[in-house]
Parts: sequence; C-alpha cells; structure tokens
Amino acid sequence: MTKARPNLHLPVVARRMERVSSFLAMDVLSAAAAKERQGGSVIHMEVGQPSAPAPRAAREAAKTALDLGRIGYTEALGLSSLRERIARHYRDSYGVGVSAERIVVTTGSSAGFVLAFLSLFDPGQRIAITAPGYPAYRNILEALDLEPVIVPLSKPEGWIMTAQAVERAHAERPIHGILAMSPANPSGTMIGRDALAELGAMCRRLGLWFISDEIYHGLTYSAPASTALSSDDDAIIINSFSKYYCMTGWRIGWMVVPERVVRPIERLAQNFYISPPYLSQVAALAAFEAIDELEIVKAGYARNRAILLEELPRIGISDMHPVDGAFYIYADIARFTNDSIAFCKRMLDETGVAATPGMDFDPVEGAHYLRFSFAGSENDCRETVSRLAAWLK
Repeated sequence: MTKARPNLHLPVVARRMERVSSFLAMDVLSAAAAKERQGGSVIHMEVGQPSAPAPRAAREAAKTALDLGRIGYTEALGLSSLRERIARHYRDSYGVGVSAERIVVTTGSSAGFVLAFLSLFDPGQRIAITAPGYPAYRNILEALDLEPVIVPLSKPEGWIMTAQAVERAHAERPIHGILAMSPANPSGTMIGRDALAELGAMCRRLGLWFISDEIYHGLTYSAPASTALSSDDDAIIINSFSKYYCMTGWRIGWMVVPERVVRPIERLAQNFYISPPYLSQVAALAAFEAIDELEIVKAGYARNRAILLEELPRIGISDMHPVDGAFYIYADIARFTNDSIAFCKRMLDETGVAATPGMDFDPVEGAHYLRFSFAGSENDCRETVSRLAAWLK
C-alpha cells in the first residue's frame, strides 16, 4: 500500500513568462539537429550565423592570451583598448566623432538590449518596434515588463520604420522610445540616411529614446549603411561582432550611448555581468585588423544572394522584401500556404531544407512568410533551390 503524497504547494514561474514566446528559429534548429542525428540530410537556412570561422587574427590573439594563462575580469565597460578601437571605427567608417568613454562593451548585442531597456525605461513604458522584426526584441521587452508597440511595415513605405508611422502610433497612445534596425532582420532591408535622420528628428521633437540596432553594418551590397549617430548624437547604438566579424559564439558586442547614460549602464553591467569575457574582447580587438579576410567572406554572401534572387522566383518564390544587406531573404509564400509554421516543418521533414517561419518575426502577417538565411555555402544555396524546385511542383 502506497502512502498518499502530501498536498504540496509548489511555487510557479512568474506570470510574465506567459507572454514570452519561444524563438522559432532556434526551435527549427533543434528539429533540424534531431533529423541529422537520425541520419537525415539537412541544409541549414534557418539561423543567422556565418558559416565562416572567426578571422585568423582574432583566433591567434585569443590563443596568445590563453597561453598567458590568466583570463580574468576586466572593467565592466570593457577593455579600454577595445573601447578606443571601437571609437576609432566610427571615425574611420562613418566620419563620426565618438569618445571612447561613450563606448560600452557588452556580452553580445543581447546584453546590450537588456542594458538599454533597463536603463532607459520604467516598467509599463511603451517601445515601438516593427513587424516583421527580430523576435527577441518583443520577448525581452515582455520579460522586463515593458510594452512592445508593434508598428506594421508596409510596401508603400518601403518596408521600413518611418517617422510618420511612429507618429501615428504615438498619437493613438504615447510611446516612450523606438527601436529600429538597419539592415533589418528578417529582410535585410535598409533605412536610408534621410529616413534615419527623420526618425532621429522625430524622437528629439517628441522626447523619445531612439535605439538603433546596427548589428548587420558592414554587410551591404550596393551602398553602405548609415549610422543613426550621423544625424542624432543622442541615439543609442547597439552593434556586435557576431555577424560581419563572424564571431557569434564569442558573445561580444558594444553600445554607443550618451554620456549621461554611461554610469547607469555601468552600474547595471557590474551587477548583471561583472564584465564582458576577457578572451572575447582580446579577439574582438584583433578582428578590426582582419578586414581583407572578412570582405572575402562577404563576397561569398553576395554570390549566395545573387543565386537566390535569380533562382527562387523561378520556383514560385518571388515576392520578397528588398535584400539590401545582412544575409536573409524574407519571402511571401501565400501562394503555397497560410501556415508558415506547418509549411516549414513539412519542408524540413520532406526536403531537409530548414528555414524559419515568418511567424517568428510577425505574429500576424508572418503566417504567409518565411526567412532563408544565405550565410552558408554556395553549394547549400544551389542545393536548396534544387530540392525546393522538385518539392513545390
């Protein structure tokens, strides 16, 4: 005879977690990995991760530091040498003068968003983001008891966040800041210099914080991307070594912030992270000297982009957002499905092609979109088209 269990009152997770969705790209990656473990052939077009390794100079710098033995804490804001080099990057690349004191080195851009949201906004405040847009924005905001305000992108407005669209949202109910991304994830679409300046001017006029996600800078195919700092010295810039510099797993990024925000962010960083990882900072500093190698990697993305832009329309996938930069194609697949999650699952099961359903980026219109990442090899892109051509007949 078994004893009855006592009636335990078990604690439950925070209610806010009900609002935090899973990251579907990572769910697809898990499903793809499971298929591979069972012997299946998978082409990974789901995750925005460069297939190239970190630059040789970065790897060699890390090896040297590792051989010295002591891998310790740094200042919470990062190594002074790296902060100075990032400041120089803004002078060299954009003609913008930024003091090293305004640079915050972070544990990836993800930490940058957490630090920005917590230092700039009080619980319950409202921040405008786009749909489609990077899903972690919405989920981090929800987890921090902030309210994401969705600004739908539209073809007439060029599939970008515009000052006019933000003002319309603000007029309905006041917002406290905006978060724009250029080049964008999931589309690669860029906000031009003038439109970026209009966003900054609108934020200054309405007293809103302007956060600019510039993580895909360096990865453009016709014209360079503009930084929000060119027209708004008060903008919060978030960037990373993950994409152009091919250093995703090193978890190292940076912010540029106004002087009055440095100390609040430093206090948060001290308590949340102690410091960014020393070894990654050493490697990141060296990565700035590897531009020739990185431009070769970028040329590979350009070839992949050209292949997909030419071949996908031939198999019925032709309605895409402008692919100005990054390494993504965001395509309308309404002619095939209005359930992108089921479509991507079936596509993985039946063809071995892994892609991310649009619902990850837009909970409404994303039902008939999907995203391909072309950060892999040229052979992967050609094989993807071949497999899908047979499957979509």
